[in-house]
Amino acid sequence: MLLRYLNIDSYFFQKSNTSVLIRLFTFKDIWIFNCPEGTQVNLISQGFKINNLSKIILMDLHINNISGLLGLLSSLNLIGRTKSLHIYGPSNLKYYLDLCKKYSRTNFSYIIYFHILTSGLIINHYGCRIYTLYSKFCYNFIIVSPEQSGTFYLNRARNNNLLPGPLYGKLKKGYTFLLPDGFTIDGTKLTSSNYLGYHFSLFTSNFYQRVIFENTSNSRVLLSR
Repeated sequence: MLLRYLNIDSYFFQKSNTSVLIRLFTFKDIWIFNCPEGTQVNLISQGFKINNLSKIILMDLHINNISGLLGLLSSLNLIGRTKSLHIYGPSNLKYYLDLCKKYSRTNFSYIIYFHILTSGLIINHYGCRIYTLYSKFCYNFIIVSPEQSGTFYLNRARNNNLLPGPLYGKLKKGYTFLLPDGFTIDGTKLTSSNYLGYHFSLFTSNFYQRVIFENTSNSRVLLSR
């Protein structure tokens, strides 16, 4: 099993068969779609710290997508994880994990929050939003990353005798100011180019559906398991 890798900050992805990983550099968070057998090994082999895992989204309860879940959760427990973990999936997911813990006599030292997948916005995180569409017994996902402002050149602003304050925030967004003496301050000259936003689609069905076409026609990348 290889890991399909979506790096939201640099917009790089690596193809694979079943699992998708999203990495948010700003917060050092890792999110994964599905947790097949070997997920933990792939995370570690590619240089990711499993303790940075904050969200797991399971598209369904097929054995191919959940066979590595209990092992990953147990490893997080063994390394002494204390921060909470959010898991998104179908309504029966909690019962599955309860049975697994009872059978293996395992308890976790951290809190797990379960979220039942429903149509609409399920994750609203700075720099990334994930929407779910439920259609004919399968879940489809839309991952939206908005446009990000470029890097503000602080030294260049200081060299132009611009004092720190609310003005910096406006200039970073590219605003232009006309001063009383007629001098113009162009925010685009004080920041690097903006980072384009991206629209990814992840769908679980290989059959044509109108809802899939309508919601993925403008996507830059289409991914299917």
